[in-house]
Amino acid sequence: MALSATCCRTVMFVKRRICVASRMKCLPFSTNETISADQRKQPSKKKRLRKSQRKPTWTDNVSWEDRLADVVTPLWRLSYEEQLEVKLKHQRMILSQLCGYLSADSQSSTPVKTRLNFPVLPVLPSPVRDGYRNKSSFSVNRGVDGNPKTVGFYIGRGKEGNIICVNGDHLLNMPEKHKLVARCYQDFVRLSSLEPCLLFHTGGHWREVTVRTNAEGHTMVIVYFHPQTLTPEDVAHHKAELVDYFTRGPGSVCQLDSLFFQESKMTRCTHEKSPYQLLYGQPHMYEEVLGFKFRISADAFFQVNRSAAEVLYRTVRDLCVPNQEDCGGTSKAGGTLLDVCCGTGAIGITTSPRVGRIIGVELVEQAVEDARHNAALNNVLNCEFIPGKAEVVLPGLMSQLSSAGGDLSAAVVNPSRAGLHYRVVRALRNQPGIRRLVFVSCKPDGEAMRNFRELCCPPEQKLTGKAFTPTLAVPVDMFPHTPHCELVLLFER
Repeated sequence: MALSATCCRTVMFVKRRICVASRMKCLPFSTNETISADQRKQPSKKKRLRKSQRKPTWTDNVSWEDRLADVVTPLWRLSYEEQLEVKLKHQRMILSQLCGYLSADSQSSTPVKTRLNFPVLPVLPSPVRDGYRNKSSFSVNRGVDGNPKTVGFYIGRGKEGNIICVNGDHLLNMPEKHKLVARCYQDFVRLSSLEPCLLFHTGGHWREVTVRTNAEGHTMVIVYFHPQTLTPEDVAHHKAELVDYFTRGPGSVCQLDSLFFQESKMTRCTHEKSPYQLLYGQPHMYEEVLGFKFRISADAFFQVNRSAAEVLYRTVRDLCVPNQEDCGGTSKAGGTLLDVCCGTGAIGITTSPRVGRIIGVELVEQAVEDARHNAALNNVLNCEFIPGKAEVVLPGLMSQLSSAGGDLSAAVVNPSRAGLHYRVVRALRNQPGIRRLVFVSCKPDGEAMRNFRELCCPPEQKLTGKAFTPTLAVPVDMFPHTPHCELVLLFER
């Protein structure tokens, strides 16, 4: 399949970066390594890779710690080189399926077998492989010893009644600060006179705890609490005990910068329904990405791997708006970039120097407030962020841009696992000005696959615009030791 000139330049640009990364030893392997006698006894690489993709099966002699590691970080036993091979193979399989769907009849639910007809670059590695998570949520439940006040991660299923909570001290992706906060919270819950809330209908109060950290080591903690039938005075008493423990008691070793508290009678609750209460410290924390500073609220979305997020955002920026200097021309900012599901504005703000205007659309109002604050914080004046459902906002916005004669030539979408609403795809597809569309997906084999097919299928009754064509895929490893990665997929027409 012939690539456009722009896409060819982009492929060369990204490949150059991969070559530089390899020269800087981002990939921990060498072709000249000698093999010891012990290594010869190990299973072949192919067998190890196959085994890593199976569901774990345990015997009695496997520790609970290893069982948890097999669930949370299934690839932890493989070298990083092998992990990247597993991920690339999986992404190629998914994209081959997409090519199969596009080669088959547009109404077919079964893809035909076909080869990839566009480039899939090697997985861009994470600069940090261990302790990379800047956000972790720990649950409270019965531990291996039967203690219901155990803080950690689940093994088992609630429906089967075999849940065991195991602490995460040994997990490779957890930073030490998160492990320390989890241990201290467990100590606090065990000292408390209140019971944990294991099941809402059985009572109890203390629920999970979320820990957020940034590159500077600042720490934000959010404690979730079920009030049940406690009076406001009783709740206030236990909040005071929580603050005292983490500021003057044994938990002060955590050196928290922020302590939040949320009361809720629901499993998940937004800030609008039940506000996060700041019990101690600063209301926000800040993180720097690609030279831009971002404010992070208690419930704001931010990529869990900051170092890999820089790789991701740089890749998205280069695919949305290739730097003309890298293509042998002069750099010139112009045009409008549409950022759908923009979150706190990271993609738009980091891309802002290359375009004339950024328009971001985001459902979560708090995230929009953060995005606007982030733009002002970085003195970025060409970004506009609109709150609301994309399927409601986008059709009208497209009409305004068309009537105003706006130079809208590119769009980026970064939806949740639920994918894009059909009306969003229709608005993007039916806007002829959009020539390039960059789709960022953490689960391309889920609902995103439906979106891919809607973007690329032949014109029909509602999708009247010219079809997009996938021209380049760049996987980015955001989650070392797990099977997951972010897929950046470029569509052109």
